[in-house]
Amino acid sequence: MTTQQLCEQIQIKKSFLCVGLDVDLNKIPQHLLELEDPIFEFNKAIIDATHDLTVAYKPNIAFFEAYGLKGWTSLQKTIEYINEKYPEIYTIADAKRGDIGNTSSMYAKAFFEDLNFDSVTVAPYMGKDSVEPFLAFENKHTIMLALTSNEGAFDFQTLEVNGKELYKQVLETSKTWKNSENLMYVVGATKAEYFTEVRKIVPDSFLLVPGVGAQGGSLSEVCKYGMNDNVGLLINSSRAILYASNGTDFADAARAEALKMQQEMEEVLKA
Repeated sequence: MTTQQLCEQIQIKKSFLCVGLDVDLNKIPQHLLELEDPIFEFNKAIIDATHDLTVAYKPNIAFFEAYGLKGWTSLQKTIEYINEKYPEIYTIADAKRGDIGNTSSMYAKAFFEDLNFDSVTVAPYMGKDSVEPFLAFENKHTIMLALTSNEGAFDFQTLEVNGKELYKQVLETSKTWKNSENLMYVVGATKAEYFTEVRKIVPDSFLLVPGVGAQGGSLSEVCKYGMNDNVGLLINSSRAILYASNGTDFADAARAEALKMQQEMEEVLKA
């Protein structure tokens, strides 16, 4: 999917919501555990209930890998279901990969060719030769960690190196890499005060923003400082939507939570 197509979906749906699919068998409704593939059945119900309110789904790969081959099969069935039934929706493999040379190429092939995701998250710590193999794929996006929402982000990301905070150097350097137009960036909602600085460096790029809701990030603050002329934001929500109910009404409850966020986003877009 191209950036233009993603922008069109944002305008059509009046939403820039991304639903994170972090499926924990200890949290999903108990009646689903009786089914052959409870992870996929949970995802399918969530997707069917929210597809008209969201522009992206983000399976967190760890929550599938933890269940071995069964989990990977569930992931494959989930992405195939989205691509076949709702091809207008943008897909993100939240894998946080990042290794050099041929290894990155193999990771990229796995997510872009075999599973046919639109994008994948990567860690940039090893530099350009760990990221450029992902950027080589046409009409695919690489979403690079820039400034994350976790407490440990301050261990490295905001440290000054040669008079400049490290996350700023990462952003600036990434713009020099081959096919850097295929880059998006992860910027956590709990770092809303940093969005102005981020936008000075990458004014036109899409930002994937975790941390709204359960982690305490403010949608209004993120939009105030992070939105650009094309919106340029994908606001992720996982737990607040997925686990709004652990009963048989879980899909309806998930829709209600997604609808609340979509309505907030519609108001922002009107303004």
